[in-house]
Amino acid sequence: MTIHSTGGELQVLPSNYSQLIRFLQEDLAISAASIDVALRHSQQDPGPLPMILWQYGLITLEQLEQIYDWLETAA
Repeated sequence: MTIHSTGGELQVLPSNYSQLIRFLQEDLAISAASIDVALRHSQQDPGPLPMILWQYGLITLEQLEQIYDWLETAA
């Protein structure tokens, strides 16, 4: 997985979402429908997928922290 750091923020390249999506679904039990909603919103309002999930209330703050912890270890 390729993760780039820009201004201290981790961003997953769009071509590498598959591992992140697998983590979201298998480890955090985020529904495919929630992920689809976030992906659609990310096309209109670009930003990190984890933040979009959180901004739209699709994950909790605790889950957001778990995602960023996972992203750091996946680098």
